[in-house]
Amino acid sequence: MTEKIQGKIIKVSGPLVVADEMRGAKIFEVVQVGNLKLVGEIIELRGEKASIQVYEDTQGIAPGEPVESTGDTMCVELAPGLLTSIYDGIQRPLQLIEKESKSAFIARGINVPGVSRSKKWDFSPEIAVGDEVEPGDVLGTVDETTLIEHKVMVPPGISGKVLKIANGEKTIVETICEIQTAAGISKIQMLQKWPIRESRPVKESLVPNEPLISGGRSIDTFFPIAKGGAGCIPGPFGAGKTVTQQGLAKFCDAQVIVYIGCGERGNEMTEVLTEFPHLEDPNTGEPLMKRTIMIANTSNMPVAAREASIYTGITIAEYYRDMGYNVALMADSTSRWAEAMREISGRLEEMPGEEGYPAYLGSKTAGFYERAGFAKCLGSDDRRGSLTVIGAVSPAGGDLSEPVTQNTLRVTKTFWGLDAGLAYKRHFPSINWLNSYSLYVENIRDWWAKNVAEDFAEIRKAAMELLQEEAKLEEIVKLVGAESLSAREKLVLLTAKMIREDFLFQNAFDRDDAYTPLKKQFGILKAIVTVYRAGLKIIETPDFEFKTLESLEVLQEIPVAKNISADEIEKFDELAKKLEREISGLVN
Repeated sequence: MTEKIQGKIIKVSGPLVVADEMRGAKIFEVVQVGNLKLVGEIIELRGEKASIQVYEDTQGIAPGEPVESTGDTMCVELAPGLLTSIYDGIQRPLQLIEKESKSAFIARGINVPGVSRSKKWDFSPEIAVGDEVEPGDVLGTVDETTLIEHKVMVPPGISGKVLKIANGEKTIVETICEIQTAAGISKIQMLQKWPIRESRPVKESLVPNEPLISGGRSIDTFFPIAKGGAGCIPGPFGAGKTVTQQGLAKFCDAQVIVYIGCGERGNEMTEVLTEFPHLEDPNTGEPLMKRTIMIANTSNMPVAAREASIYTGITIAEYYRDMGYNVALMADSTSRWAEAMREISGRLEEMPGEEGYPAYLGSKTAGFYERAGFAKCLGSDDRRGSLTVIGAVSPAGGDLSEPVTQNTLRVTKTFWGLDAGLAYKRHFPSINWLNSYSLYVENIRDWWAKNVAEDFAEIRKAAMELLQEEAKLEEIVKLVGAESLSAREKLVLLTAKMIREDFLFQNAFDRDDAYTPLKKQFGILKAIVTVYRAGLKIIETPDFEFKTLESLEVLQEIPVAKNISADEIEKFDELAKKLEREISGLVN
């Protein structure tokens, strides 16, 4: 057992405490600070002096109070019981903290376990005595919720012959398996711990080739993200970052959701905490919380815990990925996480980088997003899982040239740039189709062709070209007016307007419009592109009047096509044929 080190506080500076007489302590070791035994983590060592970031309010802590090491690094507890939980930044259940505090305000010094030690789970073994197991092999399963089967796995670094295996109701701290290893007998519990700043290992990293389907038309069709990919949502205040992320969390086809409220305002997080428990999972009809884990660390909570909350969330997400699930992590917002790093760095008196952020901001940002991925999991079976990471960025004034946004863009492959102008016009989601992009399109092109339509990529490309040409034509219209445009250019403006208003605009608060299946998205977009292609064939004919095309009654069927049921996909083909027939009939 590691001998505990006893030091004493010599300086308190906000969330940073400096302690002396800490010889033998280790970097990132967890310590108990002051008479209240506040949770802290050593982030710098200079001789016998240790700089400690404290995850609770240090007000009233004075020099001379003790600091005691625990011998452990900052870890998360991984076991059945994580799903449906709402944690603070260092995995303390908020419901238990409230109960212990006996108040709506969190009292300091409360130490509660992340997962219940007393609850019994019905453990069903998947292996037998005498079997040889390796890291990642599934020992057994537990029905954590009615939606998710929790797979209890052999921890990394352990392999050997099974001597004993349990069956029936067990707590997470009871032994469920004994394995004869080269070093002796290892007793395995359902409870495992993992350092939050260390990524969990996988057998092999794979190329993401399947889209994460969100039901958002601008996201799924124009700027898709792959399962196992990394994306960012930068935008100014009021542009809809939180609503977009919440929409992704509600409707995406990931099996497990980890939602991190990192430094957001209390009212936004309160809305999430009160809304999510009542949401229905559109895929199963069950409560959405049955496959969701929430981490709440609002702007008035300790800044150091905000920095840790990102790592707490992604480590839990990796754990479920290792079971073979598709996991989606939403971090709102990484700008607040970077600000926490900036504050801690300033108190450490480190040399600042651009705009006062630490010089290592880029490497920390890359380290976080690079933990996303599609992988072959540890274990003797061919289990595969994915972790998709989507981070919101809140640049001051919407300035995308600031350091957090730029460092994020270097490592993410999907960029959903929110536009204040579109938000002002009440066009939501306010994803700007001219500066947003996705680098996963080529990866998932074959998936589209196989699962949606062979010409999906072609229709998507045609629609994007129309939007880009519209932007150029708008400059001409401002100068000389729309009447000076040719018939083809008027056709471009007409169809681009349809794409914007009838396809890209989506009401997140309308139950029917908030989620659109991918085949239905394709059907709507193909109908609009059909108008352009059919119009091209007739606009050069003699005596053609563009107004006759604009006034066609069949065009009014496009805006209401969103009301066609996903079970009636064939009606979109009928609409496309009807459009082509009636537009062609204008010259017959």
